[in-house]
Amino acid sequence: MQKNSISMQIINPNCAGIDVGSRSHFVSIGQGSKDVREFGVYAVDLKVLGKWLHSKRIRSVAMESTGAYWQNLFVELMNSGLEVILTNGKFTKNINRKKTDVLDCQWIQKMHTLGLLPSSFLPDETTEKLRTLCRHRSKMIAQKADTSHKMQKFLKCLNFRLDVVVRDVTGQTGIKIIKAICSEDLDPLSLAKHRHYNCRKTEEEIAKALVSNERQDYLFGLKQEYRRYEFYKSMIEECDMEISEFLEHYITKKEEVVADLPKKKPYKRQNKNGLKGIDLNILSYQYFNGVDLLAIPVVSHSTVLTFMSEIGPEGLKKFDSANRFASWLRLAPNNKMSGGRILSNRIPKGSNRLKIALRNAANAVGNLKDSDLGKFFKKIAFRKSRQAAITATARKLAVILWNMITKKEQYKPTNQYVFLDEKRRAIAQLRKKISKFGIDPNGIGIFSRPSYKLAYEKRISDNQ
Repeated sequence: MQKNSISMQIINPNCAGIDVGSRSHFVSIGQGSKDVREFGVYAVDLKVLGKWLHSKRIRSVAMESTGAYWQNLFVELMNSGLEVILTNGKFTKNINRKKTDVLDCQWIQKMHTLGLLPSSFLPDETTEKLRTLCRHRSKMIAQKADTSHKMQKFLKCLNFRLDVVVRDVTGQTGIKIIKAICSEDLDPLSLAKHRHYNCRKTEEEIAKALVSNERQDYLFGLKQEYRRYEFYKSMIEECDMEISEFLEHYITKKEEVVADLPKKKPYKRQNKNGLKGIDLNILSYQYFNGVDLLAIPVVSHSTVLTFMSEIGPEGLKKFDSANRFASWLRLAPNNKMSGGRILSNRIPKGSNRLKIALRNAANAVGNLKDSDLGKFFKKIAFRKSRQAAITATARKLAVILWNMITKKEQYKPTNQYVFLDEKRRAIAQLRKKISKFGIDPNGIGIFSRPSYKLAYEKRISDNQ
């Protein structure tokens, strides 16, 4: 019986496949045994690899994104003028047979010849440098948080219940007390004098919580963790300076810098882990060529910084539509159909830092009362669940961000959301206008805060 063969069209005729390794790279330019060659991982070996590919008239190269071993090889091949396709390992899974490095590189070369390997997303050079700094900074913040938890553990072992009398152990009151404890000051009354004037607890209550058992082993551990906390704190400050200098240098080098400034947003306060020494409201506005991302109610400074460092304005141009961008973020359902019927429409597994940031922002949308995003969130949450509403709102935010940056559009909601600080400012202006006509605003019930209304009613009742 004669067997029929199926031929496939060759898309990349002059191409190579590389099996990336930790100690050596196997390169295949064909399916024969003589077409495979092994190279080392040193800088000299990578240059020899590039020259060998050029001598064989190779134009395109495909490789897997294996750990961090591909990065130096990728940069060297790009600098040598070759087209490099970096693909996910799930697309290069070999058929069921013996697995060797030689067979893997030949399989990658065969699939790349037929055009079956999609390219992974890679940011531009500026975004990649900013991403390295921001990811390193986030790791330092995680290490500092771990140190804070261990300091709190040693304080409990020493019978210092600082966590009961202060909200944050590493706040202004807590860190001064910990510093005094590490300086061998164990007197409760002396430690309570470090109380900040805004602290809710009195000095007497704080002194009751600071009676120690004076265990020297726990005290030694606390000193070690406090020194580690101060070290990571200084490291984060250095990262902040480096990021601010990098962004300012990038903006000054741009050919066209936006002259106007965005609207100030005092209602969007930064937390203690926010970027210090930089006005991200202005820098992000200039970084995205006049697009104010912070105008979206739930988008915070950390969300904007994550967006800048993970994808940037140039990275969005690699996505043809907002739907493809949401699909890349794995925020869109993956429809599996058979026989014209949808079998499954689950959200694909996996996440990146930008997806996590958008989901955190979407979670905050559920707390907004009078906003378009808040109404959308509550509609989805009522029909399905809060978890589904977070994913749907995160996808909506991704679509909004794509349209704003690629189309140079500003955020224009149907109903403008007004923050509490903006409401108080508007009420204060209204009170000032009313008082010019000789009318007491308190008498007609215009108060900027409910506590002011209660104080006014109490004062009136006392006078009567």
